[in-house]
Amino acid sequence: MLTVHHLTFSRSTRVIWLLEELGLPYRLERYERDANFRAPERLKTIHPLGKAPVVEDGELVIGESAVILQHIDRTYGGGRFTPQDASARLRHEEWLHYVEGTAAFPVMMAAVGARNGGFTGGMETFVKVTLGKSLDLIEGAVGVSRFVMGDGLTLADIQFVYILEMANHAGLLADRPAIAGYLGRLKAEPGFVRAVEIGGPMAPPKRA
Repeated sequence: MLTVHHLTFSRSTRVIWLLEELGLPYRLERYERDANFRAPERLKTIHPLGKAPVVEDGELVIGESAVILQHIDRTYGGGRFTPQDASARLRHEEWLHYVEGTAAFPVMMAAVGARNGGFTGGMETFVKVTLGKSLDLIEGAVGVSRFVMGDGLTLADIQFVYILEMANHAGLLADRPAIAGYLGRLKAEPGFVRAVEIGGPMAPPKRA
């Protein structure tokens, strides 16, 4: 049985979501953040980075959301959430790795800046421009279809949900109704609803 090491308010909600969509049995090991919002030290006994998600599958110990999602879908899901056409599969992999490889940096930087009073000078301009390019690209895809690859849910959508939730939490989607609508559709998926019931919300409560 798969073991999912799940940190509250983290990317590991993605893994729970996929497992719930596939109806697979798994064991959940839950970790709480400390008073400084850091992961507990005991997560380092599972993976050297001390981050989540981490999945144990027999002797395999796997980190990185995209790799975990692909492994689960390929090994246990029969590729249900991966396009089978070669061209579509390649575009899907581009989106899947784009989320953390490109989009996550400006989103998380902007979210940190919003929480701490903003940036100054060149850094503020850099983050704003880079974030705008990323959101424009996403908007171009989800403004014309239900999900990023069309009408069917894929791993790329499951990968997107955390980063877009962080963007929404920081107020970055206020003038991006197409992306906000896409996020709303993701969060309405039954598997995601169950994942939040099991693992808790992805974002902490907003500061008063």
